[in-house]
Amino acid sequence: MTGSLRLAELLCARLCHDLSGPLGALIGVLEMAREEIPANETVVLAEQTAVELAQRLKLLRAAWGLDGEELDLLRLQSLAASLSASRRLRLDLAGLEPGLIFAPPLARLVLNLLLLAAESLPGGGIVALSGMSSDNLLITISGPRAAWPAGFGGCLADEAAAEAAALSSVRGLQAPLTVLLARGFGYRLSMLMPVGAGGDSAAAPPLMLSRLR
Repeated sequence: MTGSLRLAELLCARLCHDLSGPLGALIGVLEMAREEIPANETVVLAEQTAVELAQRLKLLRAAWGLDGEELDLLRLQSLAASLSASRRLRLDLAGLEPGLIFAPPLARLVLNLLLLAAESLPGGGIVALSGMSSDNLLITISGPRAAWPAGFGGCLADEAAAEAAALSSVRGLQAPLTVLLARGFGYRLSMLMPVGAGGDSAAAPPLMLSRLR
């Protein structure tokens, strides 16, 4: 892994650490306020928003902070919950072995793929993971506006292009970051031929994650 990526990891870990304490305190205060004023809809809404922020922070901390931990399918579903409501996203893990466990740092890579998939479904949709082992995974997104970010194919083909893209835009950071993390962890991301989808949904070309040989 490059020094710049390691520095970004340390910075993200520090930010998540510094934010988690005040956010936890805020949730506690809002819970007490709700008990004192149970009919106040504003307090209830504020509490729900704070809890959603805490869930999102937990996901970002697991995806971007340092070395990470093992990730089983139950925890993956739990971390993905922060994306489900706000982005109308559904995670389909039926194509994975039930007892599959992603070891670090692959666990972080899977979470970054989930974040990338969520950004690629602005109209909501389904993110499906399938594969018989953690070394070979297929990631498929489908939805009304399913599409990988512009320039993503170039990042997949050229590491220099991915590094340049990562430095050029905050909003477009997730795609090149995911590519660079994959290579840094010893994995390859490749885009397969498009597949069709029925109904009103459209499917973007699936991604294959495989270990570099």
